[in-house]
Amino acid sequence: MLKRANFKPSRNTLENFGIATAANGTPEQPQIPDRLCVKCPGCGKMLFTIDVQKNDNVCPECSYHFKMPARKRLLSLCDEQSFTEWDSTLYSKDFLSFPGYKVKLKSSRLNSRENEAVISGYGKISGSPCALFAMDGRFMMGSMGCVVGEKITRVFERATQQHLPVVGFTLSGGARMQEGTLSLMQMAKTSGAVKRHSDAGLLYITILTNPTTGGVTASFAMEGDILLAEPGALIAFAGPRVIEQTIRQKLPKGFQSAEFLLEKGFLDDIVARKDMRHTLSHLLKLHEKEA
Repeated sequence: MLKRANFKPSRNTLENFGIATAANGTPEQPQIPDRLCVKCPGCGKMLFTIDVQKNDNVCPECSYHFKMPARKRLLSLCDEQSFTEWDSTLYSKDFLSFPGYKVKLKSSRLNSRENEAVISGYGKISGSPCALFAMDGRFMMGSMGCVVGEKITRVFERATQQHLPVVGFTLSGGARMQEGTLSLMQMAKTSGAVKRHSDAGLLYITILTNPTTGGVTASFAMEGDILLAEPGALIAFAGPRVIEQTIRQKLPKGFQSAEFLLEKGFLDDIVARKDMRHTLSHLLKLHEKEA
C-alpha cells in the first residue's frame, strides 16, 4: 500500500503577495475609485480627474475646456464669501405628465446636487458688485424649462431694481421639450427682462460656454452688450448635423465654434477660463458709474 507523501505547504499564495482574497480563496476585485481618469476630447490623453479639477476643469496638456459645474464656476469667480444665492428653492414639476420626466428630474437632481439647471445670485468680482447666473449641463443638459426661465428673468428684474450689471454663463441644449409650449415661452419672457434691464442703461455680459444651443441661443444668450466665449465652445441654434441634413451641403470646418464666430464678427472676444476673472473685473470697472 502506497503511503501519502507529506508535501510542504506552498508559499506561493495570494496572501503572501499582498493580494486580498475572498472567503472562497478567489482574488478580490481591486477597489478603484469611480471616475479616476478622464479622456481629453482635445488631445486624446488619459488624465487623472483630480488634476483636471485642480486646473479649473481645463486639460493641463492641450487647454481643452471641460464643462464646469455652475456652483463651482460662480464661487471661483466671485470674491470670497461675497456670493449670495437667489431662488434656490425653485424646482420643476411634471405638470404635463410627460412620460419619464419625473425620473429624469430626480436623476438630474441626484447627479448635479442642484434643484435646477441654473444657479443665480449676487456677488462681487474683484470688488465690483453684480448679479450673476450660470447654467449647469449636468441637469438635463442645461435645458430651459419654466423654472430656468423664471430664475433668469428674476435675475434681470432684481438687477434692474438694484442698478446692477449682469454676468451670465450660458450652457444649454435648448428648450426643455418635456414642458411643451411653456418652455418655448421662456424665450420671450427672458428677452423682455433683458430689454428692460438694457433700457435702464445697465450692462449685461454673456459668456457662452460649450455647448450653447437652441432656444437659449435664440434668446438671452446672444442679447448681451458684450459677448464673450470660452475656447472651442459650440454656439448654435440647430446642430451641424441637422443643418447638413436640411440643406444637403457640407459645412465649413469648425462651423459654429467660438473661433469661427469670432472671425465672422458674432463675438467680441474668446477668453480662457484662467483669464475670465481678470477680464470680467476689468469690464465691470470700466462700466461702473461714478456716484
